[in-house]
Amino acid sequence: MDTIITTLIDGALVPFVTFVTSPIGFVASSGILLLVFVGLWVAFAVAIAREPDGIDAAWHRLRTMPLLVQAAAWLVLLPVLAGIWIWRTSWPTAARLTLVAGLAGWNLLVFLPTPG
Repeated sequence: MDTIITTLIDGALVPFVTFVTSPIGFVASSGILLLVFVGLWVAFAVAIAREPDGIDAAWHRLRTMPLLVQAAAWLVLLPVLAGIWIWRTSWPTAARLTLVAGLAGWNLLVFLPTPG
């Protein structure tokens, strides 16, 4: 009986308490942030391949939002927004692709869940 109770507590209660006490740590360590940023980078790549003007539209949409909303977006989505900024520069396409791919790779590497 003790084993069953311990298993239930470790399996259900400990993750819940971890989430309540440290939601950002839980989301990062569980891999949820990794999935979110994988989705954002895939959407970025699809936008570059199918409709590059969509990147410019997203940038202009962000720049027309209130300053507080822009600051929050930059804080939460810094790697992706930096990628959009890089893509909008007049640098050679090869340089922009290299920088954006490196930024995306670094971003996803940082959010890989760690064991333990």
